[in-house]
Amino acid sequence: MQRWRGLEEIPQDWGRSVVTIGSYDGVHRGHQLIIGRAVERARELGVPAVVVTFDPHPSEVVRPGSHPPLLAPHHRRAELMAELGVDAVLILPFTAEFSKLSPADFIVKVLVDKLHARAVVEGPNFRFGHRAAGTVDYLTELGATYDYEVEVVDLYVTGEAGGGQPFSSTLTRRLVAEGDVTGAAEILGRPHRVEGVVVRGAQRGRELGYPTANVETLPHTAIPADGVYAGWLTADGERMPAAISVGTNPQFDGTERTVEAYAIDRVGLDLYGLHVAVDFLAYVRGQRKFASIEALLEAIGDDVKRCRDLTGAYDAAS
Repeated sequence: MQRWRGLEEIPQDWGRSVVTIGSYDGVHRGHQLIIGRAVERARELGVPAVVVTFDPHPSEVVRPGSHPPLLAPHHRRAELMAELGVDAVLILPFTAEFSKLSPADFIVKVLVDKLHARAVVEGPNFRFGHRAAGTVDYLTELGATYDYEVEVVDLYVTGEAGGGQPFSSTLTRRLVAEGDVTGAAEILGRPHRVEGVVVRGAQRGRELGYPTANVETLPHTAIPADGVYAGWLTADGERMPAAISVGTNPQFDGTERTVEAYAIDRVGLDLYGLHVAVDFLAYVRGQRKFASIEALLEAIGDDVKRCRDLTGAYDAAS
């Protein structure tokens, strides 16, 4: 899959394509309907499927300081889109200048002049251009002039997550923030993932017999509520069952919020400096301060057993 950052990286000989545009943070099951249809239409027309997205999130430029927590960094979104069959991802740097493009200019500069859109696939509430003035109806209207068709896909999906609310990135962020990683996984179609580089911490886990990977998460990452979770730690392509701790380590009066993962039953792992992924399967318990180190160790032992059982059952059912 090709990845372009900015219009200038699109090959000059790029031909017709099917395009879909959006932030697509998380590439959740609603997004997958739209992207999947764009890929399907591209195959029908015999042209590539292109996803156009933005960096940073448009809200950060329009309303500085309002950048939402991210469910997936751009490289992860690209991986997920590739799995759906997307042929190219265009990341447009979202600047103050770019935000002032009128809907008509956006269509001409991006869809017509650069991507030579044959078809555009969007959700019903898609908005674009300065002050989000562009609508699906306007996009369709200009399609007659610029020789592209528009298809609208209903991304309305519901389930148990959020009490039956429509699936969305906003709902997913809320569930993650509340520690409901099971609900978030229902929306995403996979466990919520946090990524970053393993850095040296206080190394108390090593002293207690449970060495953890202290993950320095990427900026604006959506991190689950404080607590202990079952999940997986992936490093160097190896996926390992893990007990994950999120919080300030109240047992030792910590103040810095961290994400730490203990690879269950693994000995001698050296992960310092590696970029790793932590996938959250299920909430196990909240953070708390115990009366003694012995009580803490007993709780950790119970946590590890619970996490081993949960990840084992999930893998067996997959």
